[in-house]
Amino acid sequence: MLTANTIRKICQGRHPDAFAVLGPHTAMVRRRQVAVVRCFLPGAQAVTVLDQAGQPKGQLAQRANDPASDGFFEGPSELALEAPYRLQVVWADGQVSVLDDPYRFALLLGQIDVWLLGEGTHLRPFEVLGAHPGTLQGVAGTRFAVWAPNAAYASVVGDFNFWDERRHPMRLRRECGVWELFLPAVAPGARYKFAMRRSDKTALPQRADPYALQSELRPATASVVGQLPEKVTVAAQRQQANALDAPVSIYEVHLGSWRRVTEDGNRWLNWDELADTLVPYVQDMGFTHIELLPISEHPFDGSWGYQPTGLYAPTARFGDAAGFRRLVQRCHDAGIGLMLDWVPAHFPTDAHGLANFDGTHLYEYADPREGFHQDWNTLIYNLGRTEVRNFLVGNALYWLERFGVDGLRVDAVASMLYRDYSRKAGEWIPNVHGGRENLEAIDFLKRVNEVVGVQCPQAITLAEESTAYPAVSRPTYAGGLGFHYKWNMGWMHDTLTYMARDPLYRKHHQGEMTFGLVYAFNENFVLPISHDEVVHGKGSLLTKMPGDRWQQLANVRAYLGFMWAHPGKKLLFMGCEFAQEREWNFEASLDWHLLDDPAHAGIQRLVRDLNHLYRSTPALYQQDFVPAGFAWIDHDDAEHSVLSFIRRGLDANTCLVVVCNFTPAVWADYRLGVPQAGSYRERINTDSAHYGGSNVGNPSVSASRTPWHGQTHSIVLTLPPLATVFFEWKP
Repeated sequence: MLTANTIRKICQGRHPDAFAVLGPHTAMVRRRQVAVVRCFLPGAQAVTVLDQAGQPKGQLAQRANDPASDGFFEGPSELALEAPYRLQVVWADGQVSVLDDPYRFALLLGQIDVWLLGEGTHLRPFEVLGAHPGTLQGVAGTRFAVWAPNAAYASVVGDFNFWDERRHPMRLRRECGVWELFLPAVAPGARYKFAMRRSDKTALPQRADPYALQSELRPATASVVGQLPEKVTVAAQRQQANALDAPVSIYEVHLGSWRRVTEDGNRWLNWDELADTLVPYVQDMGFTHIELLPISEHPFDGSWGYQPTGLYAPTARFGDAAGFRRLVQRCHDAGIGLMLDWVPAHFPTDAHGLANFDGTHLYEYADPREGFHQDWNTLIYNLGRTEVRNFLVGNALYWLERFGVDGLRVDAVASMLYRDYSRKAGEWIPNVHGGRENLEAIDFLKRVNEVVGVQCPQAITLAEESTAYPAVSRPTYAGGLGFHYKWNMGWMHDTLTYMARDPLYRKHHQGEMTFGLVYAFNENFVLPISHDEVVHGKGSLLTKMPGDRWQQLANVRAYLGFMWAHPGKKLLFMGCEFAQEREWNFEASLDWHLLDDPAHAGIQRLVRDLNHLYRSTPALYQQDFVPAGFAWIDHDDAEHSVLSFIRRGLDANTCLVVVCNFTPAVWADYRLGVPQAGSYRERINTDSAHYGGSNVGNPSVSASRTPWHGQTHSIVLTLPPLATVFFEWKP
């Protein structure tokens, strides 16, 4: 016989092992071992055990005169202990229902999964953790599993059980710290959370599922049962399109503010509307890739996605996961790659999230000197814990394999690499060797890049890393971190500082434009003009520029031309392609009406033409990361603020000559050294009237045998004001 205390714990939602009490068991009745069934069904008046044919095989009863056991039923069953059965329930209102008992099902996790989860080496933990609808022994329902090794009690709560944490307690698999339960009749679309108690039996806030495949739209915070997407078959050309010697021009997008439907309450576009509008726009503009600011579920719009609580759930702001997968496919159908901003550096402290998840610092470092980001008031993943690393590595594979995205841009890598990042002396803990490097994070970054390289060779990873940490984009076997690309934050900072100067004084700061070539081939660089440069009082790209409006626009055109000519892949934040005037506002659409102004439309035409020239000219991309792809003609003409250089592809007989004039003066009879005889034809002149310029230029010039700038030949040009000009050599 069960003790009254045991039954009371079940009824109060405090029993640590509900499977030891509920479901089918054996008991001694009058010295004879018989099968009994026990269940907890608050609000039930009568419960009958039915066999598969629906025939009664036992009547369950509540204990008489024991209010503490209300809803707890038990009684003998004529069925064998392992035989399937159902429960016929008469409720207090007289309604009758037939239920499958969750507590008659055996263990859910296989032994291999248990071992791998326990070791933290399961490559795809999302296949077994979280909520997975399906059938078990012919019964439709959903498998739930959550890693919470230090919880004293865990249950599934949701619409299906009135959010009552007593009704569906889970089973703990002690070998790996995972709680599991199969709930019959729970289908895709059901809302749920996990209810847990600490070791001292006090209740924790109900938690969203860390592995949830869908979530509610904020401000609601429940997880939603979703189907795990099938693996995507990736076309071979995607690997070629993402290669180091391919043209890569990235359009960075915040989906919530790229375009909104103002006539419908200023709402966001959904995934399919984005596929219908964003994809053809990017295709027309000639960008090769889209990079989305984080789309994992996040509670606060103002974080732009950088404080995610649901790493495995595409945000409900734009629809369901299937809609996002359609968007990726539409990109690929149009020949466009899609990359995601990915945030393994930190997570927010929201009560429904990962913080203090099972009553202990499970996902984060316990010591705030290691586990708290002072800059963002967020928590830091404990990357020394194998299960946490597994959670993140699995998430990287999830997006690449199940949605077919082309790559992951890893946010805030510098904050991960250094234990003293943004901390004063005494506010950080040295590593085991006494140094400042975060050895666990370094090991994690290498691990995720190695796993991606082996499992998804078509995909790429990009690091936002703002320090001089060595070999970020070098293979791990060569001592690097294993990223394919690194954002060149130094180039961005130096060149924007230069462009913000009055042209009168630029001659004193020529090195700000040339210094990037000193280290340009140390890493595989992406040149980023990202969202971070047009927000928080920094102004738009246009308003950074000095001078009157004409000069500001001309400066933007000259700068974009210089950027597209410079070694390195390209990244441009939305709105910069038509010189948005105001600073980016995440709560409003871009100012598309500006395209009614010929000056802004001209800059948009320039970016389109730069992209199409870039993609059709191997000299501009094939040798981005080796010195053979670049040569200075003259970087010393500071007096005229002129830079000139050569870009070469693998075919030595082809080259582009690029000249930049960063003053508003026209330099006539400007002699420029060139490497070969022949004609040099303008391919793009950012001062063209087509782009809103003054139309000074040189459609085609022929080289003479006059040596100049260390070259064997030279041409004489009229350099347009505040302009970059591309010349293509023809024999």
